[in-house]
Amino acid sequence: MSYDAAPQEQFDRDGLSPLGTADPQADRQPSGPRPASSLKPWDRRRLDLHAALTAVGVPPLPGDMAAIRTLSALDDTVNAALVRWITAGH
Repeated sequence: MSYDAAPQEQFDRDGLSPLGTADPQADRQPSGPRPASSLKPWDRRRLDLHAALTAVGVPPLPGDMAAIRTLSALDDTVNAALVRWITAGH
């Protein structure tokens, strides 16, 4: 049994916009990862928490996302303390 490509994959492969017109960005080379400075502060804190948990062998479970989102909304000082506590023994 074969499956059609997901809509985004179809868009990328054909170089067409969702309306079927040529995508002017399709010819551009993909850019590298965005610089960290373009991340919103809460996104950076969320990634920091994920990285700290994963680094100590505690990969976040899907049900942990609400807690991580809530903690990421706190300021940088609180986030730094959380990361320090998580990674203290490593």
